[in-house]
Amino acid sequence: MGTTDGTVSAPGARAAAPVRSGASPVSGAGARYGAGTRLPGFLPAAAAYALLVALLSAADTPPGDIARYTGYLLWAVLLPGTLVFRALRRRPHTLLEDLALGAVVGLALELLAWAVLVGLGLQSAAAAWPLAVVVPFLAVPGLRRHWLPRGYRRMPAGWSWSVAGTVALTGGYLYAVFLSRNPVLPDTETTRQYIDLPYLLSLAGNAKHHMPPTFPQAAGEPLHYHWFTFAHMAMGDLVGGIDLTVIQMRLMVPALAALAMVVTTAVAHRLTGRPWAGPVAALLIFAVGEFGAGYPNDSPSWTFGAPAVPLMMWASLSLTYSQPLLMALVGVVGDALRGRGGREDGGVPALGRGALVLTALFALASSAAKASSLPVTLAGLAFAGLMVLIGTRRVPWTVVGLGAIVAAAQLFATAAVFRFRSYGLEVVPFGNIAKYWADPQQSRTAAARSAVVAVTLVAFLLNHQLRMAGMVPLFRRRRLRLEPAQWFLLGGAVAGPAAYLAVNGFNSSYFTLAGLSFGVLLSAWGYTEVFERAALPARGKAALAVGTLAFVLLLTYGIHRHAEDWAAFALRTVGDAGGTASYAALVPALAAAAALAGIAALCGLLWRAAGRALPALRRRGGLVLLTAALAAGAPALLLDVRQAGERPWDGAWPLPASQVQAARWVRAHSAPEDVLATNTHCRSDTDYAHPGAACTNALSFYLSAYSERSVLVEGWAYSPRLLSERSGGFWDQRLLALNDDAVYRPTADVLGRLRAEHRVRYVVVNRRTGPESPALKTLSTRVFDNGRMAVYELS
Repeated sequence: MGTTDGTVSAPGARAAAPVRSGASPVSGAGARYGAGTRLPGFLPAAAAYALLVALLSAADTPPGDIARYTGYLLWAVLLPGTLVFRALRRRPHTLLEDLALGAVVGLALELLAWAVLVGLGLQSAAAAWPLAVVVPFLAVPGLRRHWLPRGYRRMPAGWSWSVAGTVALTGGYLYAVFLSRNPVLPDTETTRQYIDLPYLLSLAGNAKHHMPPTFPQAAGEPLHYHWFTFAHMAMGDLVGGIDLTVIQMRLMVPALAALAMVVTTAVAHRLTGRPWAGPVAALLIFAVGEFGAGYPNDSPSWTFGAPAVPLMMWASLSLTYSQPLLMALVGVVGDALRGRGGREDGGVPALGRGALVLTALFALASSAAKASSLPVTLAGLAFAGLMVLIGTRRVPWTVVGLGAIVAAAQLFATAAVFRFRSYGLEVVPFGNIAKYWADPQQSRTAAARSAVVAVTLVAFLLNHQLRMAGMVPLFRRRRLRLEPAQWFLLGGAVAGPAAYLAVNGFNSSYFTLAGLSFGVLLSAWGYTEVFERAALPARGKAALAVGTLAFVLLLTYGIHRHAEDWAAFALRTVGDAGGTASYAALVPALAAAAALAGIAALCGLLWRAAGRALPALRRRGGLVLLTAALAAGAPALLLDVRQAGERPWDGAWPLPASQVQAARWVRAHSAPEDVLATNTHCRSDTDYAHPGAACTNALSFYLSAYSERSVLVEGWAYSPRLLSERSGGFWDQRLLALNDDAVYRPTADVLGRLRAEHRVRYVVVNRRTGPESPALKTLSTRVFDNGRMAVYELS
């Protein structure tokens, strides 16, 4: 990979490395942008943006919406955030860092703007809120310099294109598995949509009109949930004038995924002092998934909770939104812990005292973006503080101060947003994985039970943590004498999966995913150091790249074509041909890991023997082995794309266009304060092919989602009250009966009470759920009817 001056820059090479005689020192620590170089420097970013636009256009995204969303991000996120970030950091480093961390600052400022605007009912002025930042930066002389700062470090062209490549990778993946397979609005009666998406859309619609948001499926019910994501979505609508459905189904996810890539790149560069650690860390957090040997990888086959990429990237919008916030928080905390003062490390100037303000901003924004972010961060700080205290016998006051800031943000979220509710999580050590060593018949010996427990834990580490292998040579080289920032990263990397093992419930797997933000930085740090020491020539780098790609493709092909046969072989080998053992689901991956380890050992012996004749191979086998270990989870991404083309996602339920049409009609003919009543509380996997079937799942969210209005009683399955109290049904049976009577047993008194006491304006009837009483049209006015759906207005 070449720099713009023709020199060769190895991934992981320190910025301050000497340059050849006569060459322009563009890769040196003090290199800056010069005249005539700005346009080429922007070409990688322009190419990545053009590709994202092309993918969105191919997915039938209206061009006007793409333009408006771009304008919204530039005006209301990037511009105010970058100006504030420049004012807080001490000296410029790279333009990418200013824009990446500036965008995250913009997301944090946006939350404050949303709270003020929606709280005061000033939504119509939302587009003007960035003036609160722009005007001072124009009027105050000391702030004007931040419009056109000087002194940016110029990065190699190959590095810039690699960062653009990570953005292109996320866009291409999302197009293949999400954008091209989901219409913006359901367009047929057989359209299916992932079950959580209407619920998440309903929260964004509620956030347009309520501060704090309420639970839209039960009008007026508090929403004790991490809802910051949906305030962000609401601001995209209020500022950009873009329909929420377009934001959710097209624009937001690719934009935030791209931001996560560039933030990861900037943070890895800042903490390690090695530019190439950035793209490596970005690939580890996105392109490399969980290690496994199964296909397909639907949710019933997930052995250790939610995976990092499949499904979660676009179905868990709170995860997608929280990733750049958490990574930015890790970056500024890690920078403060490095304690460089005015010195530079690898050409990276310290942020300075502004890091404390940035820590507070990012911690507050992360606090209710994803509930798993701050606990893992606090654990990382606690671990760093303990290790520094042991090593120096002095109180690490920097760690204490940072911990106090993060703890205050966590307390704010716990008390003010979550109201001390656990959302169904409870401490049950190993509750999520104990099923794999369950022995209800007590048929195993003590030694066998211990072996199964050990094997299960090894399987967990292989599945989720193999991409962390890069930290092993880092620790080995330093003999565990780590810097405070490295202890912090290690603490977070360990705390994430440890929390999953300690806290029972599927949602605890998000702790594991939070830990990835810490672990991939350490892993990339170690990998780039190993790459540096290997000092590969250009041909060696090309051979490593081609070999890695071939390894990934071969592994992908083998899993796709032979996963079932391999599972049968592995189970027969351990004497469980029927797959009845509690640990049977883990056997294929463990057998695959054992086979790969055996092949690696054989290749290592051959490599050592070949090194006697070929000196170029010496002291480079470790790099090849580490690269293979890190890439072993890469097939997950490719298989995910393949799976999306072969079968629908598990968890996709019918969402007929006629239902959405009725809800959108209501949105166009109602006020935000109007409440709706409906007879639909559940979803049917067969779209009510059997009328009168019992309602057992309470998972209907479409009406509140597409009407952007609160419903008196819709589907209550995701309500914080229900999940925290672990009750089975709706908590107010009298209200539920009153709601349903409006459709099936209407009287003037019933409808009058709904209108006077609960502000219900429309009764929305789904006739597939159950036809309305003929009396309803005599007691109210039918204002919409498409055959399946009818809407009645109460006078």
